[in-house]
Amino acid sequence: MEAFVNTDAATLSPLGLFMQADWVVKAVMLGLLAASIWTWALIVSFRAKISRARNAIDRFEGEYRRADDVDAFHRTHAESDLAIARVFTAGVAEWRRSTAGKVIDRDGTRERLATAMGAAVAAEIDRMSDRLNVLATVGSVAPFVGLFGTVWGIMRSFSAIAQAQNSSLAVVAPGIAEALFATAIGLFAAIPAVIAYNRFSHGINRIEARLMRFADGFHATLSRQLELG
Repeated sequence: MEAFVNTDAATLSPLGLFMQADWVVKAVMLGLLAASIWTWALIVSFRAKISRARNAIDRFEGEYRRADDVDAFHRTHAESDLAIARVFTAGVAEWRRSTAGKVIDRDGTRERLATAMGAAVAAEIDRMSDRLNVLATVGSVAPFVGLFGTVWGIMRSFSAIAQAQNSSLAVVAPGIAEALFATAIGLFAAIPAVIAYNRFSHGINRIEARLMRFADGFHATLSRQLELG
């Protein structure tokens, strides 16, 4: 009895379940484990990226509100790699191109300013969202990959029953245990990915809204300059 208990405990350990698994189930487990590691690396990366973007917007907006000279402020931040700075630079660049001639088309200038800064915002959001789709893919696919491992393990259990002509728990337990372990790994990869995707999508949407508000405010400032001019 003691030997049976020790063997059973070893068999049901995560390492034991992996070692006794069929090569197909092993491949599924390793793939899901790699997806889980990749998911957590992306979670850490996106969390830091969104936090930096928010802090950068706060600082930039504070400096912009305190600035007395837009041209001097632009010279200071023209080479900045901040998302909000690139939106600001796109607006200044379009303003200079549209007002360089002797005759200024005010309505056309306003439309071009809105288009230029809107395109800059879209480009920054696309850049910030890069690889976010990986989280969505892992969250949607990992459970099905784990389910494939489960189905394969159960098929092996039925095959073991047929070969041994014995349906006792000792015959079917290893295959079922490894099958369920594959499902567990799939859920372990998928659940954090889904939660992180929703969370980071919300965070990026909020950053996009803040960039658009800044662009609208800067557009209004330049529009007043057109009226004064």
